[in-house]
Amino acid sequence: MIRLELRTRIHAPRERCFDLARSVEMHTRSAASTGETAIAGRTSGLLGPGDEVTWRARHFGVWQALTSRITAYDRPAFFRDSMVRGAFARLDHDHRFADDGAGGTVMDDVFEFTAPGGALGLVVERLLLARYLRRLLAARNLEIKSAAESDVWRRFVPPT
Repeated sequence: MIRLELRTRIHAPRERCFDLARSVEMHTRSAASTGETAIAGRTSGLLGPGDEVTWRARHFGVWQALTSRITAYDRPAFFRDSMVRGAFARLDHDHRFADDGAGGTVMDDVFEFTAPGGALGLVVERLLLARYLRRLLAARNLEIKSAAESDVWRRFVPPT
């Protein structure tokens, strides 16, 4: 199992950051380099407790599908999405949001995964997947940060 941890400081309210992180459209925008789109389940709007979405994306030249479910949810502090079907033996992504004390947000990601394939999968995890997935997560977080710190967030989060 690999555990990736990322911290992103965002100069925007926690609720805005939380909602951007669960926006299907924001996810699609942040994963544009892989052609990722939502093809089943909840395919637009904000993901909530128990929602499932199936993503289709191209990784390493191969089109793949991965279905995840929101398995834990505490707005605006935390949610977890967990793979229910896909290429990994296991995949969980925790999203945590805390006030930074200055009107901004600290967004922490913990991304844990296990590749299939036993010993060979372990080698692939360490030599290839960890670095690749860290880059994808970092790019996603920069998109969330950029949108949250500007008026762009309004395109992804419906008014309350």
